[in-house]
Amino acid sequence: MPGAIATGCERLVHGRVSDGRTRSRHARFIGVMLAAPFLAAGSAVTLVTANLGASATLAAILAIFGLCWLAALWVSATGRAREAGAAVLAATALALGTLIGFAGGLASPVALLLAALPVEACWVSRSRRWALAGGAAALGCAAMQFLPGEMALPVFTQPAAWHWLLPLAWAATLVPRLAGLHETGDGRADATPDLDVEGLAGVVLLRLNRQGEVLDVGARTQAVLGLAPDLLLGNALFDRIHIADRIAYLNALADMRDGAVAARVELRIRLPKAAEASSGNYRSFLLEMAKGDGDGAAFLALLRDNSEMAELRRALARAEEVAAGADVTKSRFLAAVSHELRTPLNAIIGFSDMLLHEMFGPFGDPRQKEYVTLVRDSGQHLLEVVTSILDVSRIEAGAYRTHPEPFRFVEAAEMCRSMMQLQADTKKVRLDLRVAADAGEVNADRRAIQQILINLASNAIKFTPEGGEVAIGARRVGSRLHFWVADTGIGIAEEDLALIGQPFVQVQNDYTRGFEGAGLGLSLVKGLVSLHEGTLSIDSMPGEGTTVSVSIPVDGPKGEGERLIKLADATPAARKNGDWNGSLRKTG
Repeated sequence: MPGAIATGCERLVHGRVSDGRTRSRHARFIGVMLAAPFLAAGSAVTLVTANLGASATLAAILAIFGLCWLAALWVSATGRAREAGAAVLAATALALGTLIGFAGGLASPVALLLAALPVEACWVSRSRRWALAGGAAALGCAAMQFLPGEMALPVFTQPAAWHWLLPLAWAATLVPRLAGLHETGDGRADATPDLDVEGLAGVVLLRLNRQGEVLDVGARTQAVLGLAPDLLLGNALFDRIHIADRIAYLNALADMRDGAVAARVELRIRLPKAAEASSGNYRSFLLEMAKGDGDGAAFLALLRDNSEMAELRRALARAEEVAAGADVTKSRFLAAVSHELRTPLNAIIGFSDMLLHEMFGPFGDPRQKEYVTLVRDSGQHLLEVVTSILDVSRIEAGAYRTHPEPFRFVEAAEMCRSMMQLQADTKKVRLDLRVAADAGEVNADRRAIQQILINLASNAIKFTPEGGEVAIGARRVGSRLHFWVADTGIGIAEEDLALIGQPFVQVQNDYTRGFEGAGLGLSLVKGLVSLHEGTLSIDSMPGEGTTVSVSIPVDGPKGEGERLIKLADATPAARKNGDWNGSLRKTG
């Protein structure tokens, strides 16, 4: 109960009073002014016993309540306690001197109330100067009993035993108050915001109760929020929080009540609208809460401007949206251009074949046939590059449609070997097929799986020196099919693994500088594997060979419809973020 009364008195302190110690003094003064009339009303009964009648007693009681509560209201409304304190001390001394005179003078137990003046003055102000002023007022009360004859107060009654009730009642009020004297002078004030910290950090310090009501507000409220401090007291802060952020605020308070050491939450708070602003008077703030005392009855909170961070997030979101749009536009552009390039290339290759077969007569010069052969080979190579670009662009644009169907994987592997056998024989590389008998059927896009095998086998043969070996293998593990292409070629250095899988990127070193290619093979493989919800991994060691492994679900991908696959993501940062669908590692 005393804690609830103290909290209520603190809420009555004027918002302009920001210093913690001053706020505590005002709260104590208001509390004394609100409670004193009840004790004074009991003392006024002595007027009845002095034969002044009930009407005089009632008038005195009303005057006491009116003057005390008027003083409390004045301090709460203006924040000026010094003048009110001096007036109350003088009026109390006069009233107490009169009361002692009516009760029988200094011989009455009521005279013990003279000690109340310095004690109460000291308790309210925590100041030696006010305690001395209270002592001087008490001496004045005592001196009133020795005024000259014509000015002396009349004694209407003799001291009575029941008069002891008055000083004893006042002494009883000291018990709960003196119990807290072991705390540092202003125990509560110590928990209020530190204004120097506010100025240093550019924040507003708040003290909240367990329900989230604001008990104290720092002085920088006007500078940071543009609000008078009293406009945040009580539930005013909660009322200014954006309705969408109130649940997060209440959850943070609940965590603090449940014993959390600290909590932080981002809030949008409604502030006075600027004159030049047409709308949007909510600003982003970061509220950080911590326990303000040992029993957790109050929380300290720091409210700092978070507008810059919120604007950075919005800018990042806009940039990501623009980048995504530009990426899709680029992919669609490449798809359109690649498609248009295939038509003339097919014509170049077709007419070159007709000329090479001498369908319209023999060549007049052997060099003519050599040049036509170069034209056809160059056109064929360019068509392969354009076809790869088209496939990569279609995958990234989400326009590459897969048509899963059940088929035996060994058939696709045998077809790949038959297509690549001539290339292997030309380089004198052995091409083996090592598909386990349990590989069985797989539900996938047959054309895509064959394209994966052809690209991997083509790369393996290209980077395997004469006399080397390339193997295509597969086996079933549970509900997934694992297949791989292994070679005994030049391998890949550990520092080059990060480049593998990016479109139009080739590893350039002493081994690979002489090999042709556009750097799209593995990128296309990765995109096709992703369309099947599979994984890709590469094991390699320079000079010992490379193994590219693929794992896909036997029952086919679960997703339906078009899927947008990002291919240029084999960088270390992308793999750190989880974008690389597989692993790249050095073996040995």
